[in-house]
Amino acid sequence: MTTSTNPEAAPAAPAPPPATKPHLGTLLVVLTGTFMAGLDFFIVNVAVPSTQRDLNATSAEIQWVIAGYALAFGAGMITGGRLGDIFGRRRMFAFAMALFTLSSAACGLAPNAEFLVVARVVQGLSAALMGPQVLTILATTYVGEARARAFNAYGMAMGISAVFGQLIGGVLIQGNVLYLGWRGCFLINLPIGLIALFLVPKLVPESRAPGRPKLDLVGTLLVTLGLVAVVLPLIEGRAQGWPAWTWISLAAAVPLFALFAFFERRLAAQGGSPLIDLSMFKERAFTAGLLAQLVFWIGQASFFLVFALYVQEGRGLDALQAGLIFIPLGFGYMATSTTARWFAMRLGRQVIALGGALRLVGLTALLLLVAHFGVGGHIAWLIPALAIDGAGMGLAVAPLASTVLTRIPPKHAGSATGVLTTGVQVGNALGVSIIGVIFYRIVSDTHGLIGYAHALNWSIAFLLGVALVLIALVQLLPKVPGAK
Repeated sequence: MTTSTNPEAAPAAPAPPPATKPHLGTLLVVLTGTFMAGLDFFIVNVAVPSTQRDLNATSAEIQWVIAGYALAFGAGMITGGRLGDIFGRRRMFAFAMALFTLSSAACGLAPNAEFLVVARVVQGLSAALMGPQVLTILATTYVGEARARAFNAYGMAMGISAVFGQLIGGVLIQGNVLYLGWRGCFLINLPIGLIALFLVPKLVPESRAPGRPKLDLVGTLLVTLGLVAVVLPLIEGRAQGWPAWTWISLAAAVPLFALFAFFERRLAAQGGSPLIDLSMFKERAFTAGLLAQLVFWIGQASFFLVFALYVQEGRGLDALQAGLIFIPLGFGYMATSTTARWFAMRLGRQVIALGGALRLVGLTALLLLVAHFGVGGHIAWLIPALAIDGAGMGLAVAPLASTVLTRIPPKHAGSATGVLTTGVQVGNALGVSIIGVIFYRIVSDTHGLIGYAHALNWSIAFLLGVALVLIALVQLLPKVPGAK
């Protein structure tokens, strides 16, 4: 962001002028990609039981329906961002949107579990290509106050897809819309994707990185292998009881990333086009902001997972009822995500800390309420705490994204957004992995509703720690004189 909208940011490197005057339709079209990719990350959780019954899928197959998407999504975004730099962000966004729409159709029409798993991997790859283009298009198309509003809208789109994903899935499945059952959770992407594809050439300006960057094939291979080595065991480890291969994979990631860094430095010294210019990490706003981004998302998907398990398995709510209980959280999220820009202008970096503090309040209240009403009380008692927690989430998302992109020159915009969006997915995977161990171990040791209530409260205790770490990391972000 520019200093006119974020008092914490030093002036960013000037972006090239947009090819066309920014239009509200530009924002709506590109954020469609953010919404669809996020929605398909969460909506499938609701569809798992009926999908498994209909396709006669094994537990391993149905797990890969979820894991295949998450793995491809998390491992491909750095490369996706660089491809946008080289071939054009609008062109890559359109290609990814077309592939996402086609793979969604393949998922919805899958005749068996094996076909569905392959289609989900392709869907995840297309989401990885699409995700980085969204932030880069927003950063290069909008300036000043318009850019601040665009980032706020981006944060809202991410939140709506996450918070309401379960509700949308519940409505589609419980209502058996068009008699599609679980297939409707995938086929809903077809009309949305086709409309977006029709509008892309009319409303989205094209942009590329300055110069003639080339694709760093060796760097692409190394960073992809390193990310797979991290993300795969995080996704699969808990369900498989953390076998030896998961630890070997995590250990192998260290030399892979070290080799990647060595190769990128050497390529840059030779005047080549590295996949990631490691000089970006010398900028404190980028590095501290990226760490804060990672920590924030550790507490996002993990909370949605354990709370959904508590209300469905512990309290007996069906998919639609469980989705409805997320509405207060969604309203809190939207209320602050729409006003985060105003708070950022006045509080600077501390707006992110304020979001973390609101999460502390909401989660503490939720912990106390579950401890008191978690077994026999009405679940409506949890609504105020959920709304406060959602407000904390919404207040942090957009400022975090803009902080990571601060001071990044246009030629590195694609790489920076690829790193940013990778941090989101790695954070989600890491959070789900850790909290899954906490939650399921307590549930297995203490049976019944009491077990689910205790498991949720211990999970919330972990999330309180995550919020405290976020607040601490915010203090590492640079500030300018007069800013808070």
